[in-house]
Amino acid sequence: MNRRDSLKAIGFGTLSAGLLLEACKTDTKKTDEEAASTATAPEAGRQPFEVERDKKLNADKFFTTAEMATITVLVDIIIPKDEKSGSATDAKVPDFIEFIVKDIPQHQTPLRGGLRWLDLQCLNRFGKTFTDSSHTQQIELIDLIAYPGKATPDMAQGVAFFNRMRDLTASGFFTSEMGVKDIGYAGNAPGKWTGVPPEILKHYGMENV
Repeated sequence: MNRRDSLKAIGFGTLSAGLLLEACKTDTKKTDEEAASTATAPEAGRQPFEVERDKKLNADKFFTTAEMATITVLVDIIIPKDEKSGSATDAKVPDFIEFIVKDIPQHQTPLRGGLRWLDLQCLNRFGKTFTDSSHTQQIELIDLIAYPGKATPDMAQGVAFFNRMRDLTASGFFTSEMGVKDIGYAGNAPGKWTGVPPEILKHYGMENV
């Protein structure tokens, strides 16, 4: 599960080479027609049909406003804001989940059914929907489905739903810029030579050289 940004990254080399060749031209001024052509050109490393498909997926809407409100509460319960990073919502995880269910339709029925299950449970227990329930009441219900080993059989549907939501939340958060920084991933970086370590120089009697 990822945001398919890796597919875009494959084209970065081609893009850079193109920009370099363009920069070497004597006349770098673009006409309005050329600028418009560049603006509508497919993203680097991606086929036109992929770009068009993403545009369609982003234009469509699957979850209702009420469902998105529930998802927003849920993902922030799963990954709340702390002293190190923002919450799942700060990392735009609800938008990620909205896109994923359109990109992978198999998620649609389980998630929509799970959201409905949450509301029915809260209505039966507290007389109000999940988002209208207090934070304490929300956590009370989540505690019944967040730990599969402790959950009772009648909570099976909720457990399956919460497992899926937790997986999607983690996938969305840790593939975001915020999530990557949270785990401290720095990526590839050039080495920095600081000289031969003092203990090695001393070992070979070269500390004063």
